[in-house]
Amino acid sequence: MGRNEDKAAWEEFFLPGLWMLIGRLGAAGSSCLAAASLRPFSSSSAMAKSKFEYVRSFETDDTCLRNCYIVVRLDGRNFHKFAEQHQFAKPNDDRALGLMSKSASSVMEGLEDITIAYGQSDEFSFVFKRTTTWFKRRASKLLTHVASQFSSSYVFYWKEFFGEQPLLYPPGFDGRVVLYPTGRNLRDYLSWRQADCHINNLYNTVFWTLIQKGGLTTTQAEDRLKGTLASDKNEILFSEFDINYNNESALHRKGTTLIWEKRDETVSKRIKRPNEEEKQVPVTRSRRKVEAYHCDIIGDQFWEEHPDVLQDDT
Repeated sequence: MGRNEDKAAWEEFFLPGLWMLIGRLGAAGSSCLAAASLRPFSSSSAMAKSKFEYVRSFETDDTCLRNCYIVVRLDGRNFHKFAEQHQFAKPNDDRALGLMSKSASSVMEGLEDITIAYGQSDEFSFVFKRTTTWFKRRASKLLTHVASQFSSSYVFYWKEFFGEQPLLYPPGFDGRVVLYPTGRNLRDYLSWRQADCHINNLYNTVFWTLIQKGGLTTTQAEDRLKGTLASDKNEILFSEFDINYNNESALHRKGTTLIWEKRDETVSKRIKRPNEEEKQVPVTRSRRKVEAYHCDIIGDQFWEEHPDVLQDDT
């Protein structure tokens, strides 16, 4: 029963009987009921309670521990197949990486308490500052909002990066929520993800070079790389294909780091003062904008240059 229907039932069935009863109590009772009947009807009153509301007690409290960084990490679901069916370039497709970064920026712009995000390949990690109160710090709310915003942005911006190439079916992303109590823990987490980016990209670069330039099959390339170390892979690239891995794109080797930065923008504004002609006047204003970096975040330099990223870690 809706709120209006509840009110109608109250007025039609309950009020007349109560007036009759309280009429016997005298003027005092009538005054009390008159005052009560003038109060706005509220769905939270006892009259509006439903016998089915007990089901709310089945909900689990998933509030994230206070004073911890909240990390929401998304991973593409079955993206190996997705990349093949959409003909992604190997070993890296700059269109796909650009689309991932654009989608991540969209998430940050919608949730300004995300202080930093890091992504590589088909994954992105979003870090909420320790003091965030978004969605009352409920893990399920944070995760579903990030995942839905990212997925919808990926579809929405697809044509911006892939042009007329059709999106054959909706992409899927799964996620998890992890808490880190200190800035050191958080930096170690981000370092782990960037180290993973380096390991995977080095392997994929050598693997696809052996296939595309060396003429090997996928099976032969896998056999060739079994048991090799990073130094062995670098040697294959350099000695056989004259490729210095350190000269490869920083986007591919380092991944993408997104942070908020203040930028001064100068715009032209038309102003008319009394007894003067209208004229254009330059106006400078500061705005926060999401900026992308393709740099090392394992060492100290990045953090020293951007101390505000962890400024609430006291």
